[in-house]
Amino acid sequence: MTDLAFAVVLGTALGVGVCLLLSLGPRWRAVGLSRRLAPYLRDVTDPLGLTSPPIGGGHDLLSVWRDAQARFGRVVGASASIERRLRQSGWAMDAAAFRGRQLAWSVAGVAAGGVLVVILVLTGAATTAVWLVPPLFGVTGVILCDVHLTRAARARITRIEQELPTVLEFLTLCLSAGEGILDSLRRVSDVGSGELTAELREAVVAVGTGASLSDALLRLSARLELAPLSRTIDQIVAALDRGAPLAHVLHAQADDAREDAKRGLIESSGRKEIYMLLPDKRE
Repeated sequence: MTDLAFAVVLGTALGVGVCLLLSLGPRWRAVGLSRRLAPYLRDVTDPLGLTSPPIGGGHDLLSVWRDAQARFGRVVGASASIERRLRQSGWAMDAAAFRGRQLAWSVAGVAAGGVLVVILVLTGAATTAVWLVPPLFGVTGVILCDVHLTRAARARITRIEQELPTVLEFLTLCLSAGEGILDSLRRVSDVGSGELTAELREAVVAVGTGASLSDALLRLSARLELAPLSRTIDQIVAALDRGAPLAHVLHAQADDAREDAKRGLIESSGRKEIYMLLPDKRE
């Protein structure tokens, strides 16, 4: 087993070195059809020649990695849930980039599992099932990356839900002072520093660039998919369409949000009442 382990390590190092040397060498295969036709069609499709493929077909490491991301995304499944959680977590990436991160975590897990297998073989503690460690570590990397995204989305949605009553009360105070709904939103987004105020800031910027206030708020509601916030935005949009007083609407929504927060706190304490019976180590 020791000789086999040394053979695996040396063979892996030799294979990586040969692949790196081959990647630096020239490509001797025939030029593709798109490359042969590009000089004749550049004046129509690409006058500046900015998007023509490089010599050798453009199969560099970046294109290979993107192709691997696309294949991995097709194997793992649909990206609707990924896109929803990415919007809720506030991460500046799309589903394809997240699939690439999952692929990187999977490759890192397989590499860590391979290192662990070599260590176990060298120490003589390896068994027949030890060769299942690298694929298990790879699958674990994919799952952990997904769990990390889910926890980030849930934590951000929780913070937004906690900030909602305070923001609504501030909006009610601004409206009662005589300001309009857009000026109130702008004031709250300028003063606040939380997650919800950052989302409101984006809505105000969208209104400043030509979008209507109702469309900007509805896009905010669709982006976060938080039930209390969606209910509040629907009430605001309905009040704007019907000309109803917004101060009373926001005050009622703030009371409902606070009641929801109290109910959630009671439910959370009820689920954790067993942990409350454990003695504190600091005592």
